[in-house]
Amino acid sequence: MAQAAVPRQSARERILDTAFRLFYAYGPRGVGVDTVTAESGVAKATLYKHFPRKDDLILAYLDTVDQVWFGQLRAAALAAGEDPREQLVGMFDALRSACRREGYRGCAFINTAAESAAGRDVHARTVEHKTAVRAWLTDLARRAAATDPDRIACQLTLLLDGGLSAGVLDADPATADAAKAAARALVDAACPARG
Repeated sequence: MAQAAVPRQSARERILDTAFRLFYAYGPRGVGVDTVTAESGVAKATLYKHFPRKDDLILAYLDTVDQVWFGQLRAAALAAGEDPREQLVGMFDALRSACRREGYRGCAFINTAAESAAGRDVHARTVEHKTAVRAWLTDLARRAAATDPDRIACQLTLLLDGGLSAGVLDADPATADAAKAAARALVDAACPARG
């Protein structure tokens, strides 16, 4: 019986997968294009054909991180049920999963923003991600009948970002549980229970 052939990744996919792994581990500015080309097995000309500037590669990396992380947040929220109050708390299960992952280095957006100049494309992309997460939380808070949806969204975003950072600093699995408990208290205070 013949085995099914495993589809071969395109050069672009190999470059992006390699950049994802290296950028997350060492930061985008800590990894040169020579390292990306060597580890992805593509020529430098091929890299520049797909990503004319290193910033283009960093932006593609951030787009990938955005899809993965935002997807995990949404999935955790939906797993908590249909009640928006529960979704606001349930999304913190994504934090628990992230912090326990092998090689966890915190939030790729915070890490990248820390090494990017304000006003540049890369920094703007990090801000765009954080703004999108906050807008999603504001929408959930509105649906949960929060007295001040913008405020609770800001508070939960700060709690989430703090949990992402603490997951690196103290490597204590209980950190995510503490963040979820704090989220529960914030949501209970901000969103009146439905009778």
